[in-house]
Amino acid sequence: KMDDDDDIPQLSSQALAALQEFYLEQEQREGVKTSQGSGQYSVGSIEENWQLSQFWYSEETASCLANEAIAAAGKDGKIACVSAPSVYQKLKEQQGPAVSACILEYDRRFAVYGQEFVFYDYNSPLSLPASLLPHSFDIVVADPPYLSEECLEKTAETVKYLTKGKILLCTGAIMEEQAAKHLGVKMCKFIPKHSRNLANEFRCYVNYVSGLD
Repeated sequence: KMDDDDDIPQLSSQALAALQEFYLEQEQREGVKTSQGSGQYSVGSIEENWQLSQFWYSEETASCLANEAIAAAGKDGKIACVSAPSVYQKLKEQQGPAVSACILEYDRRFAVYGQEFVFYDYNSPLSLPASLLPHSFDIVVADPPYLSEECLEKTAETVKYLTKGKILLCTGAIMEEQAAKHLGVKMCKFIPKHSRNLANEFRCYVNYVSGLD
């Protein structure tokens, strides 16, 4: 059954531990190397919801993108993750409170992350809380939930509002022209991987000199 109410789920530490254990077992069964880190920020601690078109990155990809975001944001920089929760989780898992990050996400389960969670619906790209000041993030990492120009265009409005300049976009390879058109980003050599193989080839796009080439 889908949870269709707006209750913010509060997972107990036991529930989180059980969820974590389930994921570790599942990963071991699938022969995937598990990371040593565990806890609420682990990628996969909140399960993918395919009805929301959610697909988490592999541990390696999440780490790589988190490290890139930290490098791009610079010392004391601020990072916004738009529909990219696994990058946010990896940032917090690796850096903890040392990194200033926020997660803009439609899925209210991520409200377990407290103040850093912002409910976000790409259909209302500028319906953002007053606390998110324009051009207040050193880098915005975005992964629009759907491979459609409409979704990209609306997400792009949010990204352009939030960023001081730097943009890291993850989307399908087929979106290359639209990504250039709406965000002025170019494809990198780095190829992001998901924890499950997706039919569509995914790529990363940036508008600055990144470590992803």
